Amino acid sequence: MFQIKEQDSSSGKELNETEINNLSDKEYKLILIRMLTDLGKRIDEFSENINKELENIKKGQVELKNTIMEMSNSLEGNNSRVDDTKECISDLNESVEESTQAEWKKEKRVKMNKDSLRDLWGNIKHTNIHIIVVLEGKERDKGAENLLEEIIAENFPNLGKETDVQVEEVQRAPNKMNPKRTTPRHIIIKMSRIKDKEKILKAARERQQVTYKGNPIRLSVDCSSESLQARMEWHDILKVLKVKTYNQEYST
Repeated sequence: MFQIKEQDSSSGKELNETEINNLSDKEYKLILIRMLTDLGKRIDEFSENINKELENIKKGQVELKNTIMEMSNSLEGNNSRVDDTKECISDLNESVEESTQAEWKKEKRVKMNKDSLRDLWGNIKHTNIHIIVVLEGKERDKGAENLLEEIIAENFPNLGKETDVQVEEVQRAPNKMNPKRTTPRHIIIKMSRIKDKEKILKAARERQQVTYKGNPIRLSVDCSSESLQARMEWHDILKVLKVKTYNQEYST
């Protein structure tokens, strides 16, 4: 009977009240010990499972915490880069604005200088006369002053007797606008006195046709900025020639 009871208890079947009452103390204790032992094992297994679950939960929490920390660090890094980018853009905008202002001021200064130069040249060119359609080289053959004197003598003999014409400077206009031009370049004559220029041009208008050696020419007032450009170009040319001459003399 004890063996039967033991099998029933091990198989998990419950004993009825009659069977329990019929058990001896020894049998009852053995069954109770087995039940307690089995219960202890189950409790241990349950506790172990719970501990494993808790450990997994803790690991998951640690991983989640690390992930959140990484995301937070990444977000802070992105925010820092965004701030740096904004600062760089701000600095770039300031630099562009400063460059724009500097360029604007430079252009303004250049314009003011050009205007001043034009005003100055406007005063200077009042004494200039253009001689048009005179063959190249005549001013070299006769000399600049002699060329003008011959024109005056040929066309305005009375003016030549009344006026002591004084020439300050003579030059040909460069062929910058059209290097292949076939017509002679203008001769630009700078008079020492405005009144001499006015007398010559007045006489030319009254005569209507002016000639040189019988060939028609034209005398006109210097009313363009070409003369200014010509003077600047000749100044640069003479400067280069002066440097070359100095270098040749120094090398020899």
